[in-house]
Amino acid sequence: MQWATLAAAALFAQNVAAQGTMLRFACSQLVVERTDPLVNPGMKYTPHLHQIVGGNSFNVTMDPNNDPATQSTCTSCSFLQDKSNYWTAVMFFKSKNGSYTRVPQVGNGGPQGKLINNGGLDIYYLPNGKMTAFKKGFRMLAGTASNTDPKKVKLSNICHRCWTSTSEANFVGAQPCSGSDTVEIPSDPKCKMIRQTIIFPACWDGKNLDSPDHQSHVAYGNQGGASGGGACPSTHPVKLPQIMYELMWNVTNFADKSQWPTDGSNPFVYSMNLGGPAAHGDYVFGWEGDSLQKAMDNNCNLNVDCPKAGLKAQQPAQYNACTKKQQAVEQVDGWLQALPMGEPAIKA
Repeated sequence: MQWATLAAAALFAQNVAAQGTMLRFACSQLVVERTDPLVNPGMKYTPHLHQIVGGNSFNVTMDPNNDPATQSTCTSCSFLQDKSNYWTAVMFFKSKNGSYTRVPQVGNGGPQGKLINNGGLDIYYLPNGKMTAFKKGFRMLAGTASNTDPKKVKLSNICHRCWTSTSEANFVGAQPCSGSDTVEIPSDPKCKMIRQTIIFPACWDGKNLDSPDHQSHVAYGNQGGASGGGACPSTHPVKLPQIMYELMWNVTNFADKSQWPTDGSNPFVYSMNLGGPAAHGDYVFGWEGDSLQKAMDNNCNLNVDCPKAGLKAQQPAQYNACTKKQQAVEQVDGWLQALPMGEPAIKA
């Protein structure tokens, strides 16, 4: 490993140490389908495709009166007590013949160690001082699925990083959403991996568990990036754990530019048929009882058992086995004639 990479890894580790400890764990794919109970409750074949992880009580409506912590019988996340649901759009590769295929995903490495995922993403709960855990029924989203303007995205909250290493275990760069990271999806054939980071607001108004736009009841603090959020504004005074999604898209097999679109457009798009400015993530809280509050209060760390908070870390075989059949049934694997938008998708 080069000295620059070592220094970057050390810097990230120092930043984490300054925050205290953090939860960092894997979540494998529960299901990939066109549903979105936050933005399009009750709808099947929503405008774009999502990958969903977490508790298996996930459904088309997600009635806020039904607690995922009690409704779910398993979770695709490594902590047994976390029946929350987390979801994002899906990245596709568009070939020059106009067909699309999903970009595969892997777990992340980095200075805190390897995480094992069957698709899905890695979840962080980052601390910064005394925090209040989310309440039953809490939900929110980060980002805007229809946005095409990178200037409307704060780079310190939503970003992408080009990894030139063939192994995601070889840490590249410094803190998330810093340095050479971009709002746009990188389109350089030197990229072997593309890391997507979505950082959620960590300040709450203390009253509303949701809002019509799923964003107004929360706000970002005065510190961007993976910092824990910093101080909260007076309008949203309650400090929450800062949630961060981390996704590793493996683009190694798409480096041949002769297969890229001939019009010069980025071959990598999200399932809205849009680029990086439209990246977004959804969150529905579902931790059992007061387990998340205890985890924060007792400085539970990374993805290991934390007896003081009653947290039990499952083995990969356990959380990988928690899956769910599609509710909006359609083909999402292999080469597709078009993105899953409108009518059910058809294989190429």
